[in-house]
Amino acid sequence: MKFTYSLRFKLTILYFFIIVVPVLIIAIAMPRYYQYLLAKETKKLTAHTLTSLSNNVQSYLDELSRVTITPYLNEDILSAISNVSTNNYETADPSTQLAVNRALYNTLPKYLDFTREEVQSILLVTTNGAPFLQTRFKDNVASNYDFTSQDWYKRAQENDGKVVFIPPHFQQYIEGKNQKKVISAARLIRDPISQKPLAVLMADADNSAFEKIFRGIDFNHESSIMTVMNNQGELFFSSKNLTDPIKKDIFSNKKEVQVNGHSYTIVSQLIQPENWKIVVLLSKEELAAKTLLPFIIGSIFACIGLIVTFLLFYFLSNWIIRPFKDMVQIMEKVEKGNFDVHLASQGTDEIAQLKKAFNSMIFQINDLINREYRAVLNERNAEFKALQSQIHPHFLYNTLNGFIGLNRIGDKKTLEQAILSLSSMLRYNLHHTNKATIADEFSFLKQYCLLQKLRFQDRMEVDIYYEEDTANLMIPKLLLQPFVENSIIHGIEPSEHFCKITISAQLIEKETNQYLKIIISDNGLGFDVNKMKEKQSIGLSNSQERLKLFQPESLLLLNSEIGVGTTITLEILQGE
Repeated sequence: MKFTYSLRFKLTILYFFIIVVPVLIIAIAMPRYYQYLLAKETKKLTAHTLTSLSNNVQSYLDELSRVTITPYLNEDILSAISNVSTNNYETADPSTQLAVNRALYNTLPKYLDFTREEVQSILLVTTNGAPFLQTRFKDNVASNYDFTSQDWYKRAQENDGKVVFIPPHFQQYIEGKNQKKVISAARLIRDPISQKPLAVLMADADNSAFEKIFRGIDFNHESSIMTVMNNQGELFFSSKNLTDPIKKDIFSNKKEVQVNGHSYTIVSQLIQPENWKIVVLLSKEELAAKTLLPFIIGSIFACIGLIVTFLLFYFLSNWIIRPFKDMVQIMEKVEKGNFDVHLASQGTDEIAQLKKAFNSMIFQINDLINREYRAVLNERNAEFKALQSQIHPHFLYNTLNGFIGLNRIGDKKTLEQAILSLSSMLRYNLHHTNKATIADEFSFLKQYCLLQKLRFQDRMEVDIYYEEDTANLMIPKLLLQPFVENSIIHGIEPSEHFCKITISAQLIEKETNQYLKIIISDNGLGFDVNKMKEKQSIGLSNSQERLKLFQPESLLLLNSEIGVGTTITLEILQGE
């Protein structure tokens, strides 16, 4: 390996820069470098920073403006505003009133959720004075408040459909103590076809929004003042309180201004397309004071030399440490199961060789896991089919026992009906599928229960139903039959009173997820649940295993009380 590619060569370079370069910087280049930084700082202040800030302010104004066109983005909201504005709401039929209420109280608030958190509320006032207020804090509109006489309402009408921005003001139209100081964007909403005015929509944003935009912006001038004005000279933000004469001087594009006896240089940038102005006032006294720093630096160059040497050592040592830190970060991702990562290995030194070996190791581990994962999947599928096949002999055994009983009592007609029912069920059973729809499974259960009812006559009643939106949902085939069979054998057959089995299916919402809920209940003898856990039936145990294999996050709840009956609830997660 060549010396120039070795880690030792890098350490030699590190040593050179730690000792030699700091001395050269301190002794020769530091005064000039400081002057360069000062010039660069001024250039950055007048060009890049203001441009960036103006873009941020424009982006914020654009978003606030977009909130005011919300009605045009949704026909239901626009139709609802039209109904209220034209006084058709009161005489409309209930379905129309319901649609209006949904649009204004359900749909419109959703647009507020997708805006910046600084946007506090949306106020909609129809031309007939009806207000609709949506806030993040569910505030109520102030009673007996004259909206149509307000300055912002009139300005929105005068602007004829174009957005108008309202300077900072308090939300007097909000009832209670939640009134905040806000800036607003208002727009006149017209009917797109007739161009008839329908309402004025105003979006309120927290007055601190501009403070967040300017927060963290460093002009290297502690006494700088930042302001934002519109094209009419109205002040929307100022980092310090300014008098009206100072505001006029700033708006009139003067190059200098006096504030509290101190002279400030004005640096401004237009915000397109509203022609607003973002202005920074820089203290001339502070700028002049900074020219004294090179002389101070000359007197303390030794201390600065030590600091620079330490900083250089820190950053240059990172040059060596960084590859190892990258490797640790990649290892952490691999520990979390992300194997689609690798280290960029450039060069031929020891670190590059280590990276290549590490990448190869990740690839081999990923390949091994993939092969093992496929093997586990195959084993799981085989186990699924084996569990399903265990149910069929159990079911036939119970059914044929019933046939024997009918034959012994000589009820040939009932036996014939039972055989026909069994024939239909077996045809369903012969379909080579592991899954079935709710509709097919419930049809099978009807035939099964009809067959069982031939044995019990008037002692048993069955109620089977499912909601239409569950008909095509898939569940493991013959999942429910063992539960019904257990209800009949252990709950109804030993009972001497009339019994009823109820089987139902519906969709429910639970913790933002959708579940298929199936309930199988009877009013039979019931049993002790604790003893049942110690000794489960084969059918129930297999059904639990099949449900876990089909959907691991599904739930099976068993509730029974002696003398009252048994209820089995299945909740199967949907959408995954």
